Amino acid sequence: MKPDQIELLTTTGAPTLHPDGTRLVVAATRPDLRADSYVGQLWEITVDGGTRRRLTRGFRDTAPRYSPDGELVLFLRAAPEGKPQLFAVRATGGEPVQVTDQPLGVSRFDISPDSRTVVFAARVPEHGRYGTLDGVGAGLEDPRLITHYKYRMNGLGYVTDKRSQLFTVSVPDVDAEPFVPAVGRLKQQHTDGPRALEDEGAVPKATRLTTADADHLEPVFSVDGRRVFFTAALQPDADSTLVADVHVIDVDGGEPHRLTNQGGDIRLGCGAPRPSADGDSLFFLASDLSPSGLDFVARNTALYALPLADPRAARRLTDPETIDFGDVQEIVPDGPDSVLVFNRARGMGELLRVSAGGVSETLVTGPAVVDGAASNGTTVVVSYTDPSTSGDVAVLEGGSLRTLSDFSAALRASTRVGELQERTYPAPDGTPVHGWVVLPEGEGPHPVLLVIHGGPFAQYGWGYFDEAQVYAAAGYAVLLCNPRGASGYGQAHARVIKEAMGTVDLDDVLAYVDGALADFDALDSERLGVMGGSYGGYLTAWTIANDHRFQAAIVERGYLDPPSFVGSSDIGWFFSEEYTGTDPAHVAGQNPFARIADVRTPAFVIHSEEDLRCPIEQAQRYYTALKKLGVETELLVFPGETHELSRSGSPWHRRQRFEHILRWWARYLPTTANPAVAG
Repeated sequence: MKPDQIELLTTTGAPTLHPDGTRLVVAATRPDLRADSYVGQLWEITVDGGTRRRLTRGFRDTAPRYSPDGELVLFLRAAPEGKPQLFAVRATGGEPVQVTDQPLGVSRFDISPDSRTVVFAARVPEHGRYGTLDGVGAGLEDPRLITHYKYRMNGLGYVTDKRSQLFTVSVPDVDAEPFVPAVGRLKQQHTDGPRALEDEGAVPKATRLTTADADHLEPVFSVDGRRVFFTAALQPDADSTLVADVHVIDVDGGEPHRLTNQGGDIRLGCGAPRPSADGDSLFFLASDLSPSGLDFVARNTALYALPLADPRAARRLTDPETIDFGDVQEIVPDGPDSVLVFNRARGMGELLRVSAGGVSETLVTGPAVVDGAASNGTTVVVSYTDPSTSGDVAVLEGGSLRTLSDFSAALRASTRVGELQERTYPAPDGTPVHGWVVLPEGEGPHPVLLVIHGGPFAQYGWGYFDEAQVYAAAGYAVLLCNPRGASGYGQAHARVIKEAMGTVDLDDVLAYVDGALADFDALDSERLGVMGGSYGGYLTAWTIANDHRFQAAIVERGYLDPPSFVGSSDIGWFFSEEYTGTDPAHVAGQNPFARIADVRTPAFVIHSEEDLRCPIEQAQRYYTALKKLGVETELLVFPGETHELSRSGSPWHRRQRFEHILRWWARYLPTTANPAVAG
């Protein structure tokens, strides 16, 4: 894959299945360099033969949901530079009808069992901010008085002045007379600005359900349609812990009632509420944060169920020591008292069925990552990615998947997809280090890139990975491994680096390099590079301070100085101290910046200006210190981008990022496919 081929990366969202099980609808989205944005529409696909048709033709249509009666598809539509709004279209097709006009857009929604009402979450801007006052742009807004730890978030910016609230709105009659705006004498005043379409009558009036100074998220209707479940942190210490609860509120309004964390020493971070189809139980996902409410490090996410007749009797259904639902945090109804959930394990994204009684069954496993599903109780369809598929949908039949789409056909036809060769090598203490090797074309010897993932509580896996494919196409052997600290191998494997970062995790990635060099004759042991982003940037910086075998390095969006991270990152107030501890001397022993004088490896530093997760000061100070030490270095800064640049940044910036990365490797590790440029 070449950098300019990112347009071939079509991804699929979670499918929605028609109640009769005959067809599904899925959003297919891809980067578009001409629009410098992500574009996509909804596709209808039949389950029997995989016949597909484009159901909508919007700029970016996502998150489809069939109404329970099967008559409509509701979805989110965003215009260029616009916010996503809720739309409805007949399931048979036709012109979509706009349902909402929220100033900052709609995020999540659910449809009532009678198909007449939608509940949705939307951020409500404080008056005078975010364009709510004519002539007052961002630079002229009033100052913000900060009194919280949790006052901003990567990708969102400030959050306390635009809380996520819940609303209900009636589903419009899609066959009604289209709205015609008034002109001249009949034109209403104030027909622009927030909720202008509501004021004009162009969309139904939304009714606000919640008002508390907190984010209200993940709304879902009860089985009888009279209540709404949602997640929020409304407890008195909400600002100083990571605890969140499932609450319930009547559709007609009133005060919400908390259903979780009702006693005991365990404090949970709860999310993804979903009532069972029989209405007896409420499923939710949660991680145990210990009595402090902050011990989040490598805490696997478990499935819980509480009887709605007795919420205090909630019980955990899965073992967090070995099963983790923390990657795709969704619960999909399936049968009267069972749900589908997504387990991450050894690079796989498995699909499990779990009943309210705790009976678990693995439906999908193997070399793929299932990241969405839908069920009508008898038929199960999924969205997935695998080593050669950036996104497709399939139906579960006889314990295996039958693919219904081929959105990755152009990707496979136009690029060479390097094979993921699974390998496990021992660390110095004998711990197995699991991962993959991707080889370029030709016999070699090939220069080697050790690519370290972020997190650290994350994992490389069997899904299509554009980074590995771009580097392999440029002539590099790519090593991807999951060192200790990574997810998918049990909590003990991941928690071992708590207050011990840069210890066994460093041992593991270097052992993987040694193991691959010994295993593959095609690898060039004299030409090695190391790179990574976020935690991967941390471990790259730590590696080149401790080991000098690499000819060059790339440190991207790095966590590089824990002490300054505490005051600058959106998660700094809790993240560093939980991972590295609080003793200054002990923190220094895990701090790349404290060891920067030991770096001799040329290092390319990449960062985004609006990264609030690992703020740009981490990169600026690291780059400047390298310059002062005489180490060869460059700093590449992307304007307007956040911590998510490599995954969801501007398509043009993503292409440029790849081009700069290959330019750097051509300088220090040239290949025939990526030659050094003279001068």
